[in-house]
Amino acid sequence: MDAKKKVKTILRLLKKKYPEPKTALSARTPFELLAATVLSAQATDVHVNRVTEKLFKKYRTIRDYAEARPGEFEKDVSSINFYRNKARNIQNSARMILDEFGGRVPKTMEELVTLPGVARKTANIILSNAFGINEGIAVDTHVKRLSGRLGLTKHSDPKKIEQDLMAITPRKEWSNLSHLLIFHGREVCIARKPKHAGCVLFDLCPSRNILKER
Repeated sequence: MDAKKKVKTILRLLKKKYPEPKTALSARTPFELLAATVLSAQATDVHVNRVTEKLFKKYRTIRDYAEARPGEFEKDVSSINFYRNKARNIQNSARMILDEFGGRVPKTMEELVTLPGVARKTANIILSNAFGINEGIAVDTHVKRLSGRLGLTKHSDPKKIEQDLMAITPRKEWSNLSHLLIFHGREVCIARKPKHAGCVLFDLCPSRNILKER
């Protein structure tokens, strides 16, 4: 099976198992999604959602974030890993959006990655989930692990993995592929002991026997 057919099969099988591929982060606005995504680095979505439930009630507008007292804002997110740096990035992004983008979260990759704390992965998440724009494929730790195990890439660098996946996946499915691999990585194809018995991709996975022997 060639790579493009393989990806189509993977998408079909995973969509049956996870019929609603979307981000697990709770957010009502593009900026809330930006803030949640920045906070989610090296933190679980469940924990981030717990923190942002209170955060989003306290800070309603981008200006609220920009004008919040730094010490108080840090305290509001202090249970998150690397909270000081993340809090600073969120506030500086809010100020930059107000000053340079007319108070609206930008809708292009080029503009988004100029914001503090927003790299390509975060920008992809914002573009696809907030604006319905498929500019690329968000490669997190799960996407990286599964794309390697499934033989979709031989690279370990996220940028090269993204390029490999984009080349073999229909553009309209770029966001879906990322979400589906993340769901499957969390639930079945976990890092240390993949649950082969419950894996809908078992028959087409080149790593099924290698991983069993470990």
